[in-house]
Amino acid sequence: MENSMTHYMELLASNQPWNLIIFMAIPVIFAEFIAITELYILFTKNFNGSARKWNKIAGIIVGFYFLGIFAYLFTTAWIPLTINGGWRGFADVIAVTFYLLGVVPLFGMALLEIGLVARGKEDTYKHKLHATFVAIFLVVAHVAMIFGMVNPSIFAATQM
Repeated sequence: MENSMTHYMELLASNQPWNLIIFMAIPVIFAEFIAITELYILFTKNFNGSARKWNKIAGIIVGFYFLGIFAYLFTTAWIPLTINGGWRGFADVIAVTFYLLGVVPLFGMALLEIGLVARGKEDTYKHKLHATFVAIFLVVAHVAMIFGMVNPSIFAATQM
């Protein structure tokens, strides 16, 4: 019998509720908090208030948290699935890969917040870069979610 779930959905559905909390709820709650505070900061133009401080703390925490998730899943899932031909089609590859790509904007944001990225740049440039990281994360996370919810057998002609 063919598996009707991508590895992305299988991960979230396994070990309930812990995998859902660890791999989905925590990163998404942090990202949503950052997005909301980012909008508040941009609309109020209060770049030094408490919202900015909490935004910065959240960005650092989620960036390093997701780096840990990336390291774990890349070594225990993505590499073995690739080496052993365990992918369930291109929707599966897209879902897992885009989920893991979330490390680029989230860890980039953390590095920006601790001053290792855009060092010496103007504040306006840093704010734009921060907002760009938020936007990129939202895009890759939603692509992962959409393709992760697809039954991989729909794309049976493209099984890997």
